[in-house]
Amino acid sequence: TEQVGPKVGNELRQKAIWAVLGSLAGILIYVGIRYEFKFALGAVLALFHDVFVTLGILCFTGREVSLTVVAALLTIAGYSINDTIVVFDRIRERSKALRKEKHSRVMDIAVNETLSRTIITAFTVFLTALSLFIWGGEVLRDFSFTMLIGLVFGTFSSVYVASALALDVWIWLDRRKGIQAE
Repeated sequence: TEQVGPKVGNELRQKAIWAVLGSLAGILIYVGIRYEFKFALGAVLALFHDVFVTLGILCFTGREVSLTVVAALLTIAGYSINDTIVVFDRIRERSKALRKEKHSRVMDIAVNETLSRTIITAFTVFLTALSLFIWGGEVLRDFSFTMLIGLVFGTFSSVYVASALALDVWIWLDRRKGIQAE
């Protein structure tokens, strides 16, 4: 039997929070440099959404936030940013090809083009996490449960939340420049 005292538990919790926040800050910097600010902000806010919704469901179901759960949260952040980047790459490609279209139309076309790929990929990973949840034993139960929840909300946010936030930022930036856009 292993137990962690309150002082060590508090230290682990703080380190876990810093690990998650540090990874999100690193992702914001990378995406901001590699792509554009409008995409970086939408991507990181969607990642916050994924992590906090997953944490909320873990708290609601009374599960312990252990180091394996923190590992699952960081895995979810990595998976979700990868999914979001695929969508954003298509948006960037389409915005160059469809310069005369409104931003909302460009986003709609790009999201629809990547939707089947995103759903198929997420479903495959979901089946794997479900297998771990069912047959992985008690050791993997919290990890796989966290992955299942995170995959559902991560896929949702990659398609709908991140692109919508990026669109809002894109339109806001255009209005600041004096460009009429929608």
